[in-house]
Amino acid sequence: MKVGLYFGTFNPIHVGHLILANYLVQQTDLKQIWFVVTPHNPFKDKQSLLADHHRLNLVKIAVEDNPSLRASDIEFGMQQPNYTIHTLTKLTETYPDYSFEIVMGEDNLFGLKKWYNYEEIIKKFPLHIYPRSSTSTLGKRPEIEGAKMQIHENAPMMHISASMIRAFIQEKKDVRYLLTEAVFKYVDEMNFYK
Repeated sequence: MKVGLYFGTFNPIHVGHLILANYLVQQTDLKQIWFVVTPHNPFKDKQSLLADHHRLNLVKIAVEDNPSLRASDIEFGMQQPNYTIHTLTKLTETYPDYSFEIVMGEDNLFGLKKWYNYEEIIKKFPLHIYPRSSTSTLGKRPEIEGAKMQIHENAPMMHISASMIRAFIQEKKDVRYLLTEAVFKYVDEMNFYK
């Protein structure tokens, strides 16, 4: 089975993540999208993150009614900070009958050469690139020799970010339509980001 791996801290997961993942399952030959919840992104400050198990729970709640979407905690037992190549190696060893491809925003494409062992990643794993804003730079994307890339210029764009949602919650603004109903309820009841 061909699976798209959507890496992120998902702090919190929001409708933009879900709409994009569902679009890719519907419009490509990917059979599933796995949301790989990252305990610690080497490029981000861990202090701003909810506890790992809460972020994983939010993803599970968000995708529980869609068999094409799945939460993955594969990185939880790995040394931190973790690097994508290590996760990919572990996934291919754990699921030898699966074929994995990476889902990433165009902004990550510009920093890809800074990733640990990026050459190995692009040699073995195709990339699905989606635009991050209406001022998309997909037409000016960097040349990454050897990368197998599928560009999704028509993927739906949502001007939503997890940092925006966190800021809105701190400002006591209503975020109920930016999250699924179940995720909103969990975040609200647990007083997250307040």
